[in-house]
Formats: sequence, C-alpha cells, structure tokens
Amino acid sequence: MLQETIRILKDLVAFPVLGGESNLSIAGYIAEYLEGLGVEVHFIPNAAGDKRSIHCRIGPTADGGIVLSGHTDVVPVAGQDWQTDPFTLTKIGDKWYARGSADMKGFLACCLAMAPAFLKADLKRPIYLAFSYDEEVGCLAGAELAETIMHFYPERPRYALIGEPSMLQPLLGHKGICVLKTTVLGSAGHSSRIKSEVSAIHEAAKLVVWLENKMNDLVENGTNDPRFTPPHSSIHIGQIAGGVAPNVIADKCTFYWDVRIVPGDRLEDVLEAFAAHCAETEETLRKRFSGSAIITEEDHPLVPPLSCPEDADLVQWVKTWTGNTHTSTAAYAAEAGQFAEAGFEALICGPGDIAQAHRANEFVAEEQLAKCLDMLGSLMLEFSK
Repeated sequence: MLQETIRILKDLVAFPVLGGESNLSIAGYIAEYLEGLGVEVHFIPNAAGDKRSIHCRIGPTADGGIVLSGHTDVVPVAGQDWQTDPFTLTKIGDKWYARGSADMKGFLACCLAMAPAFLKADLKRPIYLAFSYDEEVGCLAGAELAETIMHFYPERPRYALIGEPSMLQPLLGHKGICVLKTTVLGSAGHSSRIKSEVSAIHEAAKLVVWLENKMNDLVENGTNDPRFTPPHSSIHIGQIAGGVAPNVIADKCTFYWDVRIVPGDRLEDVLEAFAAHCAETEETLRKRFSGSAIITEEDHPLVPPLSCPEDADLVQWVKTWTGNTHTSTAAYAAEAGQFAEAGFEALICGPGDIAQAHRANEFVAEEQLAKCLDMLGSLMLEFSK
C-alpha cells in the first residue's frame, strides 16, 4: 500500500497546478484513476469551465458517512531556492521532496491508494472523497463542495476529515479569514490646498487607524480563546497605494486588509461597525467635495472559523486511529470551517508538517505517509461496524 501511495504521489506532484490556475489536468488524472476502479465520479465545474472539484461515494447509501477532503492546487515555487526539481518527487533519506508533498498531495495520494481497500470492505456507512480547487488563493471552492456533498446524495453524510498537514495530530479549530479592499475617492489639487480638498491618502490613513483601534477593542472586549496564538481576532492592513506626486493631493487611495476571526466573534460585527463609520465620514467629506466616497468590497469571501468540540465522535475516533491524544488548533484558515458551516462534524488531520508548507524543499516523511495509511485503515474498520 505504501509503494502504491508513493507511485500516486509521484504522479500528483508532477501536475504544477497553482492556485488560481486550471486544475483540469490533475482532476482528470484523479477521475480516471477512480473510474478505473469502478467508482462513479462527479464534478463541480466553475463558471468558466476551466476548473472543477471532484467528489464520489464509496460504500452504501446510508446516513452517517465520512468525507475525506483535500485540495488539488499548490503555491508557487518562483523565487525559492529548491535543491531538487519541485515537480518531481525525489527521495532523500526517509523524506520525499516536491511541491505539494506535504500540502497536501500526500493526503490525496493516501486516500486514492486506499480506495481499492475501501471498495472491498464491507462498509456499513459510506466514505466520500472530495477534492477542491483554488484552496491556496482563498478556499474559493470549499464551501460549494461541502454544500454539494451534503445535498447531492440521497443519504445524509455526517463527518468530514480535512487532511491538511498536521503530523496526524487532530486539529479542532482554526480562525476564519476575510480579505477586503477599501477604496477612498477624494479630490485632486495642489498640495497647498490640503484643507480645502479631500485627500484620499489622509482619509485612508485615518481609516487604517480606526481599524487598528477596532482590533484593540476586540483584544480587550472580544472573545479570548487561548487555543490560538494570538488568542483574539485580528485586523491587518497588508497593502496600501495612492497618489501621483508629493505635491499633488491624492484623489484615490486603496488598501487591502484582512480580518482573522476566532470562533465566538462575528465578522459581521466588524464590517457593520466599519461601514457605519465610513458612512458618517463620507457625509462629512462631501461637504468639501461632493464626489467623496469610501467603497469596501470583498477581495476574498469569508472562510468561516472552525471549532469542533473535544468530546465529538470524530475527535475521539481520530485520537484512537492515530494514537495522538493531544489536540490543538491551526493558525491558518482551511476548508474545514466551510465543511463545519455546511453541517459536518469536521476537523483537520493529515500527514506532514505545516512547517514544510509553502517553502523551498517541501517534504513529507515516508513514516507520515505510512501512519496516514494506518489511520485510514482504522477509519475503514470503524465504518465497517
């Protein structure tokens, strides 16, 4: 089984599908493999038809099944100092190097290698495989994939295990994230007229300060969850641009910001408070320049946070299947929150170390792949009861 996993992983990493790019090549490979086993495969295409998520069911039409889910895209390698070909699986010692080996094609390979065993097992509840696109650019397909699986099949699935690299430690929570773009429109003019015109840069800077103060309020009065570092929701401005010259009042300024929400806080509260402040600011600015405006739009929609109870069935099973009884949380956002929002009992557990993700010389240890196969074998036995 391990050698078959490595063979499949070698094929998977050879598809250099980056987030945002067409994944039809790797999706076609996975579909052909599963259909060759006699599995009925279903697709969820995007509007342009150049990307698609994949899902299938192995086992009976029965309630209470489990979804094994991952993403088919990876992050770029440009500018990184790779010692091997990032899209050729290379073994050095007991480690397998390639882009996506840990994040998260190692898990996909384990799931696909186990599919023949799943098919032969006397499953009493089904096992679903679900693979998305564009996870690395904002989990853009995860919500639709989760909702589709929940309603596509006549039975009612219950659990979702998302195989992000966690060293096979069960991760019960992650923060949610939303990326936004705010554009301030003012009036151009000579910089000596700064008190008469509306500087988009000045007003954008004030909004940035307001957002920082809002974050400080969340630190003091919002949810404090010690499972996370930091234990509170955060607001961060990552990019800002505006103006044409030092002596010209800027008539446009744009900044990008993100909100990372811990379970218990609400993104809507932050956005509503910001919108109310912007509306009040606009009213004041238009007394100087009628064309003043503050426009905020989603750059990437909310990926909801995840919080799975410690006593949940899936948590107890994964502890038993992996031997890892200590649970933790993830600092990143993942599709697990989207599956939870769709009604699944969801958590993260997969082979490899998140510390290897997104960096040069990414690898997954062979032992991690073997342990993941053991976990999936135990899962198969549990769902055969």
